[in-house]
Amino acid sequence: MQFTSLEFCTFFAVVFCCYWALPWKRARVWLLLVASYYFYMSWNAQLAAVICASSAVDYFIGRALGAVEKRRARKALLILSISMNLGLLCYFKYANFFLDSLERALTAGGFAVSLPLLKVVLPIGISFYTFEAISYTVDVYRRIVRPERNLANFLLFISFFPRMVAGPIIRARRFLPQVDRPKRWDWARMDAGVQLVLLGVFKKLAVADRMALLVDPVFAAPTHYCSSTLWIADIAYAVQIYCDFSGYSDMALGTAALLGFKLPRNFDMPYLAPNIAAFWRRWHISLSSWLRDYVYFPLGGNRGSKLHQVAVVLFTMTLCGFWHGADWTFLLFGTTQGAMLIVHRWFEGFASRHGRLDAFLQTAAGTTLRVLFNFTTFCVSVVVFRAVNLPTAGTILQGMFWPQDGLRVKFPVGPWSLIFSMAVLGLGYALYQSRFWTRMGPRLPVPILGLAYSAMLFFTFYIMPVEVKSFIYFQF
Repeated sequence: MQFTSLEFCTFFAVVFCCYWALPWKRARVWLLLVASYYFYMSWNAQLAAVICASSAVDYFIGRALGAVEKRRARKALLILSISMNLGLLCYFKYANFFLDSLERALTAGGFAVSLPLLKVVLPIGISFYTFEAISYTVDVYRRIVRPERNLANFLLFISFFPRMVAGPIIRARRFLPQVDRPKRWDWARMDAGVQLVLLGVFKKLAVADRMALLVDPVFAAPTHYCSSTLWIADIAYAVQIYCDFSGYSDMALGTAALLGFKLPRNFDMPYLAPNIAAFWRRWHISLSSWLRDYVYFPLGGNRGSKLHQVAVVLFTMTLCGFWHGADWTFLLFGTTQGAMLIVHRWFEGFASRHGRLDAFLQTAAGTTLRVLFNFTTFCVSVVVFRAVNLPTAGTILQGMFWPQDGLRVKFPVGPWSLIFSMAVLGLGYALYQSRFWTRMGPRLPVPILGLAYSAMLFFTFYIMPVEVKSFIYFQF
């Protein structure tokens, strides 16, 4: 059930009405739990059973961690939980990648082998709820959170349907207290939730799916297009992936707010970041903070020698890339982001030792140049993320930087769609920065507000393409 489908709208309307009609707190929890598993079972019932079983194991391990005091026993329980969760993730997501890579390596070494590929179905959202389960066990082990004693509460933490398949990645210490907190109808929260849902729908249908009309044909046959078209398609993909993923996050936050829950914000205007470090603090915030707290800091972070710091950054970001998908393109993307972070750290130190350069970079003109440079370098790096394989990525990058003639194939939508989309994003950023809607929205009469929401929804449906694309992050 995609958020933009009629099926989901009907499903959510039923859950919403029943949820607020129930006067008992525990009944609401069970309703959300049943709805969450029904939501996932509508795609694959067997994999929903796998999620339920692994969640139950994590629940009992958490309870055991709270009862056991011996350090070795606690560490053994922690290792058991992490091994189980990473084992499931590796089996479903990475097993065939490793088998295929091993077969190619052996073949290249002169060994004639044919390794069988596993017939497995990748559970949607497994990368997200696996990291949530690991964070819970680690936090219980560190005694940051107390073990959850109610099984239904814990199962809801893992399976809460608004964010189950594509995040944001939530922490137990933020979500579990909300489960037991009494929920009361609040018009301000409802209005905020509706705004987020509408914003997400607009980003997804009116911007991201229109950008796909520019992106898909070019990345499918890059040799048919000239350099300027490759650049347009690359920038269009940057707009597409941002609006697609942040649009899903907005809808997840909005639907959760309509049910009385607050989820963490996942994006904070990343394309206005002046450097790559700031970018990763603003893009997919829940993943970046998870990697920081459970990988980067435990490995030493900024401590140790320069070589150790470089190794930790490269490992963390390579893991970030591999988290996205089982392919060499994602590994290279993550390693590239790590290299960019290392170069930024070096340049930051260099600029701090040269006062005039540092002073210029802090001016409005210098900041603008930094934002443009950061956005451009990210667009170049994301080619590897989007390409189907490394040779295709190389072909696209070569065509972008070494001008070539090509067929000027006519797109279903022209470059003006990209300009329009970026203008809309710019206007949205400006309104957000000025807090115009925050000030004006509460002052508008309810009929006027409803008319504005209806107009936005109508405009979205009017300009959206005929084919609605699946959310990009569903594959992760």
